[in-house]
Amino acid sequence: MSDTGFDYIIVGAGSAGCVMANRLSADPSNRVALIEAGSNDNWIWFHIPVGYLFAIGNPRADWCLKTEPVPGLGGRALNYPRGKVLGGSSAINAMIYMRGQAEDYDAWRDLGLPGWGWSDVMPSFIRHEDHFLGANKNHGAGGEWRVDHPRMTWDVLDRFTDAAEASGIPRTPDFNTGSNEGVAYFQLNQKNGRRWSSARGFLKPVLNRKNLTLFKSSQATRLIVKDGRATGLVIHRDGQDITLLARKEVVLCAGAIATPHLLQISGIGPAALLASHGVPVVKDMPGVGENLQDHLQIRPIYKVHGTKTMNTEYQSLFNRAMMGLQYLLFRRGPLTMAPSQLGAFTRSSPDQARPNVQMHVQPLSLDKFGDPLHTFGAMTVSICNVRPSSRGHVHLQNANPFEAPAIQPNYLDTQDDRDVGMNSLKLVRKIMAAHPMAQFNPQEYLPGVDIQSDADLTAAAGRISSTIFHPVGTAKMGAADDIMAVTDHRLKVRGIAGLRIADASVMPLITSGNTNSPTMMIAERAAGFILEDNR
Repeated sequence: MSDTGFDYIIVGAGSAGCVMANRLSADPSNRVALIEAGSNDNWIWFHIPVGYLFAIGNPRADWCLKTEPVPGLGGRALNYPRGKVLGGSSAINAMIYMRGQAEDYDAWRDLGLPGWGWSDVMPSFIRHEDHFLGANKNHGAGGEWRVDHPRMTWDVLDRFTDAAEASGIPRTPDFNTGSNEGVAYFQLNQKNGRRWSSARGFLKPVLNRKNLTLFKSSQATRLIVKDGRATGLVIHRDGQDITLLARKEVVLCAGAIATPHLLQISGIGPAALLASHGVPVVKDMPGVGENLQDHLQIRPIYKVHGTKTMNTEYQSLFNRAMMGLQYLLFRRGPLTMAPSQLGAFTRSSPDQARPNVQMHVQPLSLDKFGDPLHTFGAMTVSICNVRPSSRGHVHLQNANPFEAPAIQPNYLDTQDDRDVGMNSLKLVRKIMAAHPMAQFNPQEYLPGVDIQSDADLTAAAGRISSTIFHPVGTAKMGAADDIMAVTDHRLKVRGIAGLRIADASVMPLITSGNTNSPTMMIAERAAGFILEDNR
């Protein structure tokens, strides 16, 4: 610890931070520090895909955050998983490779953010991709981010695909070409049946670089800002506070919850909020911690009969042993499963201009992630509004950097979101009633067949829903005239030199699908900006 001066300090070794560390340290003349509050990914369940069942809600792997009570959910507070390990949430997430829709990024560009349209961001997706289809106009090969086809199918999911097609949802060979409309098995961030996290793909292969220093189990507690410039960072490690200095830039990659919290406890944020908690105001920025967007999944569950599901298979000790043997010998079988295997994008109602809901279809059911599987045969047809209009916030609760912030997503706060939720339940019922599913005699377990009126369906949507773990937007980029913008289009924090943000918090609008790979694309682009600006 005698040398604490670096060119770049990166906060967070998650999805974005591992990309950033890889790219900035590629030039041996750059001295790079990477700060991670979590520890090593040396637990077996970080690597076996089905391990998400054991990692989520486990303090070894998860920060175990909770939301504030959410009015739109009947006052329920939700568990809010965030990865507490090298690789961040990519070490415990669904492993689904999803870019979103071309219109998502074109909408960012049209907000006054040049360089963020679909045609602009595609090269950054492709640059670090290693896709099982090989290199073509839509995909890359040989990059650090492995994308594989799932290694297991289920009859009940195949028939659901048929039922979706019979209900007007076309089959699609690939969700990641700009239009994700259709139904298909998800492509996954796995390799040979093992989870492929950002740490495994981007960080571990370069940890031997002499110019890259990794600080594990090190909590960032305060940014150092002098004369309007970020000059370093205070971290807490092994009971000590250590000051690290940055000659060029500090880059925040801590995610949509931790990044605004660190800014706020450092005095950068809404002045009234900071003052109310006794934090000296370094820079009044009203947008820090606001604009929280997330995907709320409504989780209808159907009992099914005469077919295998993970629920029933898991009840047998013999079957569990065979699952383990199948994985050990062939890297196949249920232990390779992502939380959701089959996906679909479609419109919740005919008036939607483009697909606005996503289904995550699972041959299993449980009350919530972290709970045991139900003992009866069942499937879950989770469905979420991919472009919600409700907005929440992340606010510090006091000046203590070790106390989690207050997270209020404000799910179902708008009538539009409530209508989409109600129509989503009707859509799932339509598919489950289609002829291809009849052989399984599906019986609605949640919300229940007695729920019929629009008002009751709307209420049920709030009752059986939960986050799908995609918080974004809490330090959004925006045009110069946007008073709520925290960064400019090159991700520089407005009014603070030497400080940049490169994670999901900069998204002005949430993408139409899983947000992990878009976050890594943001980091890829940000690294390019940083290297260009510091030549």
